[in-house]
Amino acid sequence: MSTDQEAPESQVKTENETVVEPPHTELAEHEPTVEELQQALAQAEQKAQENWDKAVRAQAEMENLKRRTQKDLEDAHKFALTGFAKELLPVVDSLVLGLQAAVGDSEEVKKFREGSELTIKQFESVFAKFKIETIDPIGQPFNAELHQAMAMQEVEGAEPNTVVNVFQKGYTLNGRLLRPAMVLVAKAPEKKPTDTPSIDEQA
Repeated sequence: MSTDQEAPESQVKTENETVVEPPHTELAEHEPTVEELQQALAQAEQKAQENWDKAVRAQAEMENLKRRTQKDLEDAHKFALTGFAKELLPVVDSLVLGLQAAVGDSEEVKKFREGSELTIKQFESVFAKFKIETIDPIGQPFNAELHQAMAMQEVEGAEPNTVVNVFQKGYTLNGRLLRPAMVLVAKAPEKKPTDTPSIDEQA
């Protein structure tokens, strides 16, 4: 063979020699020590605890949101009639005032009174069905949350701060105030000033 033909074989050998190289011992992976493993474990446990705390807080927030939403829905059902009920109250007031004004013994007056009383009873029945309750606090202690004091007056035999007259009844819907009762409240009698002893200027 000629030298020209042998040249490629030598080139192949040199290429193969360069490809196959022994690994450098300097690049070998570092074996972690026990302390490093313990530190990594502690960090992982801390991260896991933080994630657990976040998950617990998120769950609690979801439960609170669920309860609030449920309460809002319940309130919406309970108090959906609030506006409608408030519009009905003046109608009932007018019937009551008309009944009070209907005096006399004529047949027309008697029929009017009977019709008004029947209508008022029907209103009361409907109110009871939809949890609308009347506030008629005569003789009861004054309650600022349910009553509106129109005036205070000394009333003989009445305990101070009690309701002695109801000008207009109040109403609640499912325990929530629709309208306060307008009332007259008894007040304690004013103490009369005692006679001051005269001073003897000559003494």
